[in-house]
Amino acid sequence: MIAPSLALATGGIALAVWLVLVFARDGFWLTAERDTQGLPPAPAHWPAVTAVVPARDEAEVIARSIGSLVAQDYPGDFRIILVDDNSSDGTAEIARGVAGDSAPSPCPSGEGLQGKDRLTILSGQPLAPGWTGKLWAVSQGIAAAGDTPAYLWLTDADIAHAPDTLRTLVTRAVGDSRVLVTLMAKLRCESLAERALIPAFVWFFQMLYPFGAVNKPKGVGAAAGGCMLAERAALERAGGIAAVRNALIDDCAFGALMKTQGRVWLGLTDRSVSIRVYDTWGSVAAMISRSAYAQLGYSVIALFGTIFGLGLIYLGPVLLTLFGHGYARWLGLGAWALMAIAFQPMLRFYRRSPLWGLTLPGIAIFYAGCTFASAWAHWRGRGGMWKGRAQAALSA
Repeated sequence: MIAPSLALATGGIALAVWLVLVFARDGFWLTAERDTQGLPPAPAHWPAVTAVVPARDEAEVIARSIGSLVAQDYPGDFRIILVDDNSSDGTAEIARGVAGDSAPSPCPSGEGLQGKDRLTILSGQPLAPGWTGKLWAVSQGIAAAGDTPAYLWLTDADIAHAPDTLRTLVTRAVGDSRVLVTLMAKLRCESLAERALIPAFVWFFQMLYPFGAVNKPKGVGAAAGGCMLAERAALERAGGIAAVRNALIDDCAFGALMKTQGRVWLGLTDRSVSIRVYDTWGSVAAMISRSAYAQLGYSVIALFGTIFGLGLIYLGPVLLTLFGHGYARWLGLGAWALMAIAFQPMLRFYRRSPLWGLTLPGIAIFYAGCTFASAWAHWRGRGGMWKGRAQAALSA
């Protein structure tokens, strides 16, 4: 049985933490930053843009992804560079077939630019020392783009975009003078594992990197790697993509890099969607654990401190509510209620039942387990596994 004084202290700390998170963390939980809200007027001139898509063994998703890029209704010069990172499943051939079957798209001169002419496919070079696989592929695509584009659209091979996505990105970048505009794509949320864990994944990301704080002139820098429109000149001033070449959490490192050059905007969207399938608990766990230990700087102290903290502020309130007495029980109930309420906007965004809010403590404990699994994989030399590559050692 927990001593009354310890239970009271635990409840007080947990409630205080949730009060700070809800009322003094830039409203991260409100999901207020959306891609189609607060857009400035369309630019008088549409700058040239090149999309760079790194792809390694993406046969299952590349047709829909590339098809959505080819179908962009962007009024300016727009081209696509797919960097085939030594795929063994016919990724490049599928993408080439999609582009060849596409209809003409507009370009500044008024001439029809065929999909097959809009798309360039590069065969990726072997992985260079000191680079993660994705960033090495991106660097080759940026180099191939040259000095022509004013903006680089860095997007993943498992993201499908609405036809006006690029138009919206450029409108915000030009109209608001942002060196980086980035969207958190809506993740797939269909299987039981996805329904239970994916909304929380985005919610936890927002807690770590509040979008409101990212969008302020100063403060934290971050990005969502699935969709990033970067001003090419600003990226060059920052040292190019090589400046973050060994970052496992490459999107946030890239966002912080770009924020040294100007204003950044990060928001949610349901018009760019992830088509990556996580249909089992294990696949979601692997996605979480791939970079969880890197987020903690590969620190054992930070690891166990994080696990303890998660237990205190998520599990503690549940235990106090169910088994506590007096003021300790009410403090625990208040903390549990606050976290459930704060989870509601994200649940609405993903069209999930509000009752999932009550399960947030259990979800957090699952994430704590994934964080420990991430550390365990790193200690075994298999950290950051992706497409057959262990990449975490590069950042250690």
